[in-house]
Amino acid sequence: MKFILIFGPQAVGKMTVGQELEKITELKLFHNHMTIELVSPFFSYGSEAGKRLVGLFRREIFEEVAKSDLAGLIFTFVWALDQKADWDYVEEVCGIFESRGAEVFLVELEADLDERLSRNLSPNRLQHKPTKRNTEWSENELKTSMEKYRLNSYDGEIKRENYLRINNTDLSAEEVACRIKHEFGL
Repeated sequence: MKFILIFGPQAVGKMTVGQELEKITELKLFHNHMTIELVSPFFSYGSEAGKRLVGLFRREIFEEVAKSDLAGLIFTFVWALDQKADWDYVEEVCGIFESRGAEVFLVELEADLDERLSRNLSPNRLQHKPTKRNTEWSENELKTSMEKYRLNSYDGEIKRENYLRINNTDLSAEEVACRIKHEFGL
């Protein structure tokens, strides 16, 4: 089994790259908004109840996939690298898969702000992420979160063996997915 964690700031292309990687591998995509959108009609993701429910659903899916006969899972995540809780969460999730003998791969995406603002309006993003359809709010959230948190790593900060960092400002999602597949032999 393989577990691919694709992380980076909002609108960097995590879900779209994950969709393309799913097409060219036997891995299933579980993008972070699948649970956010499930919970959001009832509780804001920022609320205590919203965070708790999203966390519970994600953990249950990770546990079930890790013990299944699936080839593996692609998961997307906005990782605040200056927050210990996010480091702990990444280790916990990776540990779920590693405890079952899965190989874990981390892919970090980065892109220029102008490109991310453009991607924030893409039809694919808005189709799969209804909570992002208020584009004024979404753009503001994108900008304020990058001021509040560090959403890309420092050089050498990620110590895991199977780690790849890609600046995808000028790359298509298909190109990035092919590079990930080739780099990790998926």
